[in-house]
Amino acid sequence: MAKEIKGASIRHIAEMPWREFPNHFGGALSKPLVMPETAGSRHIDYRISMYQPMAHVARHKHQVQEQVYHVLEGEGLMEIAGESHVVRKHDVIFLPPGVEHAISNSGLVDLVFLVVTSPVTDDERPV
Repeated sequence: MAKEIKGASIRHIAEMPWREFPNHFGGALSKPLVMPETAGSRHIDYRISMYQPMAHVARHKHQVQEQVYHVLEGEGLMEIAGESHVVRKHDVIFLPPGVEHAISNSGLVDLVFLVVTSPVTDDERPV
């Protein structure tokens, strides 16, 4: 059960449903743990993602958002600016704004990773 105290919250990960966000394909699922819609955050989007084998997100870039990926389980390919890199457990990837990227599960088991994005929207206007 979620608990909220003066805007703060405590949730168990099992309470959050898996979702397939736009431009995610083949079983690329995420749990939106902290974001404006789920926790009222203003600056952070924090998700855990689980990509089934061959699942992927379409190549894209952000105008102002920074992202950090932290691989927890499995193996995948992180494409950054047209170059593919194998990523495995405990690899941490930082992506500044304007860098085209994509991630896919190239392994035989689920690829599980955390994603932190800030700010929560990709508007070029200051918050």
